[in-house]
Amino acid sequence: MSSLSKTLRIIHAGALQQVIRKCVKHFSSHNANLTFEATGVGSREGAKRLLSGENYDIIALADQALFAELLVPDLVKSYYIFAADQIVIGYSQLSKGSEEINQENWFETLLDSQVTFARSDHHLDPCGYRTLMVWQLSESFYSRPGLYSKMESACIPYSLYPKSLDLASALVNGKVDYAFLYSSEAEQLGLPYITLPSKINLSNPAYANFYDQAAVSVESKVPGKNIIIHGKPIEFAIGISKESQHFELAQSFVELLTGPDGNSILEECGLIPC
Repeated sequence: MSSLSKTLRIIHAGALQQVIRKCVKHFSSHNANLTFEATGVGSREGAKRLLSGENYDIIALADQALFAELLVPDLVKSYYIFAADQIVIGYSQLSKGSEEINQENWFETLLDSQVTFARSDHHLDPCGYRTLMVWQLSESFYSRPGLYSKMESACIPYSLYPKSLDLASALVNGKVDYAFLYSSEAEQLGLPYITLPSKINLSNPAYANFYDQAAVSVESKVPGKNIIIHGKPIEFAIGISKESQHFELAQSFVELLTGPDGNSILEECGLIPC
């Protein structure tokens, strides 16, 4: 199929920025006249942009559940789960308490009045609501009743950071001491991070039932109404818009991302191919 004068429009999770860039570079080497428009946003925001009528060919989101909730079957026919990740606590060499923080005492370090930490907006970004889930699960895991409320009260307002990539940038720029991120983002930016126990970091399907007890209220696709979403293992997914004008090219791009070359790119970017 000729790619002359064609533009593929991609909307993707901010956490997938490097992945999409590398895939675009690889794909472009075989489609020299094809251009791309790639937009990185929080995944809930991305899905809602399609609902509001914005047109894209490819949708790559950080939470596969968003497809079933918001996009299938009206806007997307089907989708493909392609990667897994985990929530970690990123920091920098200048972060207060970084020499003492570990998997067992991280909440004590973060709740120190001299320490600042942040998360992304749970209404726009899956990393934001997954962070809240981690805090909820931590109450039970560490036997610390009230920990969730304390974390929420001490956290820098999430509204400053519409997506996790913005949050990571704030950490790099020294605006916060700690940030709840995906491990792939921390890896891509060369940031040190604390790995959390798998029973609370949303990485392990074996703990799906435990994760499910965490629940967060987020804005639904109906303005002014919220829905409750439950904790699940982190899975990234990709789909093609039913309105795509370049379906064959979009399908080829999806096949690249979900195939052997895409798996190599995902691993380079710190993600776990599914």
